[in-house]
Amino acid sequence: MRFIGSVIEKLQRHPKRVVFPEGTEPRILQAARQFYSLRLGVPILLGDRTKVKEAAARLNVSLEGVRVINPVESEDLESFAKRYAALRRSKGVGEEEAREAMMKPNYYGAMMVAMHQADGLISGTNEISGSVLRPLFQVIKVAPQATTASSCMVMEVEDTRFGENGVLFMGDCGVIPEPTVEQLADIAVSTARLARQIIGVKPRVALLSYSTKGSATHNSIGRVQAATALARQKAHQQNLEADFDGELQVDAALIPDIASRKLPDSQVAGRANVLIFPDLNSGNIASKLVQHVARANAYGQILLGLDRPAADLSRGCNAHDILGVAAIVGLQSIEYETLYPGAGSRLPGE
Repeated sequence: MRFIGSVIEKLQRHPKRVVFPEGTEPRILQAARQFYSLRLGVPILLGDRTKVKEAAARLNVSLEGVRVINPVESEDLESFAKRYAALRRSKGVGEEEAREAMMKPNYYGAMMVAMHQADGLISGTNEISGSVLRPLFQVIKVAPQATTASSCMVMEVEDTRFGENGVLFMGDCGVIPEPTVEQLADIAVSTARLARQIIGVKPRVALLSYSTKGSATHNSIGRVQAATALARQKAHQQNLEADFDGELQVDAALIPDIASRKLPDSQVAGRANVLIFPDLNSGNIASKLVQHVARANAYGQILLGLDRPAADLSRGCNAHDILGVAAIVGLQSIEYETLYPGAGSRLPGE
């Protein structure tokens, strides 16, 4: 709780509005209530008002301070549908189809965030990632200067010798199955930038592999080496102060004794606080291993590279995890234009 406690303290000084499309889900109701009680801002639940109130009553959860919006009855439904139709006209989407899409909470919530009616979106407790990501990619899209949308898990382990006092940023664990060199470099820079904002220290970024500095040879290793060089270049161009090193095995990235034998001069090895995986298989497997075997607090997936803040929850998450993700997304939104210059300046359909 030490990490997420610090995030909560920061967000309390700049409360935000977070929309939760799964308004009747018990874990969401509990997290939304805590979000309001901790003075983090205004939680917005989407769904049928009667069903949301009945679900809250069964849990004995107060809805004081919580907004409830039913997309089907919303006065914004028609204008949202027109904007969505304009966005998807080239795909053959007409106004009636657009209206049906906007009646779905994930689409309506994405449009709320795109229209600055909410500062971030949290969804995914009961849906596969595609159902959460598709509306975000169609409505919010990538930020103006970004070319890659990816994701990051923020892990907090008990052993404070790892990462930054036990906090590790891990990417990409949820979006791109087999990133190109360009995409892998973008993932490294975006994750480093988020780490810099959230924990306020210089990111030490390890691009991981099964090889350390040429201890093995394979095309996949060459891809990580090239991405490391490109990430350094992109970070320099974007005035991001961070150290990048790769390719590194994960033990060389995290364990000082091993790093001192393999890479005594590295600024990253043995003290990495950002871990970048070569593909989605390794990232997703590693994040779930750390979460369950090491009993880590896991917050994510925090989506990176989008025009507005959002997160795709794991279906296995609990109310504490959801509160933590909402706090991180809220904190992310405070300086979102610094993270992504020009973000939020375009409105859908214009």
